[in-house]
Amino acid sequence: MRDANVARRRVLVRSDLNVPLEEGRVADPTRIEASLPTLELLLERGAAEVRVCSHLGRPKTDEDRATYSIEPVRAYLRELLPDDRVVVLENTRFDPGETKNDPDFARRLAEGCDLFVNDAFGSAHRAHASTVGVAELLPAYAGLLLVRELEMLGRLLEDVERPFVLISGGAKVEDKLGVLRNLGGRADEVLIGGKMAEEVRESNPLEFDVVLPLDVVAASAFGEEAEAKVVRYDELPDGWLGLDIGPETRRDFAGRIRQAKTVFWNGPMGVFEWPRFAEGTRAVAEAVGDVDGYTVVGGADSVRALHDLGLADAIDWASTGGGASLELLEGKELPGVAAIPEQL
Repeated sequence: MRDANVARRRVLVRSDLNVPLEEGRVADPTRIEASLPTLELLLERGAAEVRVCSHLGRPKTDEDRATYSIEPVRAYLRELLPDDRVVVLENTRFDPGETKNDPDFARRLAEGCDLFVNDAFGSAHRAHASTVGVAELLPAYAGLLLVRELEMLGRLLEDVERPFVLISGGAKVEDKLGVLRNLGGRADEVLIGGKMAEEVRESNPLEFDVVLPLDVVAASAFGEEAEAKVVRYDELPDGWLGLDIGPETRRDFAGRIRQAKTVFWNGPMGVFEWPRFAEGTRAVAEAVGDVDGYTVVGGADSVRALHDLGLADAIDWASTGGGASLELLEGKELPGVAAIPEQL
């Protein structure tokens, strides 16, 4: 978009304003703040209007309209960027044509605009009307955040400084299997925690060795106040749940991470939203922050943990994309990126 002539022109911008809301207010403004540089540059260069669109959540019925209205986001952005030339459209997913990449909906979005800027890396893996359809109707450019995400994540697919450590957590191994196979096979060590560690221990679908937890913080039930104790990983009592990695595993993982020169982390080590089961995620976050090398963190939960712990500034890149970052590192083409021509 640095090459685009935007003076006195109306620009449609696809931003990623899909942020969590609590009681009708923005709970985490990270993605809104990340969208600002592109919007500010367009205004500085004299755009007549900057028309911003984004989805918010997954509305399914008309009753969801109040819950997923873009208004709280619009109000927050207006505080950060009080310029009357900025217009924030309603949640794109309120129209069923959005997720179907419907040409009619794409035309309505593009109507009256002179060019299109896609800055929503977090939605670039979706072939939707607001990411692909409008790019086929207007001269299309990549926004500053989109380009930066591709550059910073792309470095992990190049020749990296070693040791290269990949850390993966969360609930389901199937969600991250592609990345584990594509990127994990190039790493020197792959550390796996969270619920997905149980799946890998039972039946490892990978063609290389991984480092699994030695102990866990076990709970008698899935509850914040449930009875809890530390047990060896292979001695989990019947009916109990492993809700965090244990102290021995924290030390082991942290030691391996701190020796790395390149790190990619995606997924918490346990139910980090509950303080009693957050120490594993904290230990990993602090170790990644201590790395003297290149560090990238992806996934909403991991990035949220960084911000909660005040460690975001210790990381080289905290990606705004969840599924998009995983698909990029898996080696897949992102439709929202592919729709932007290399030259105009």
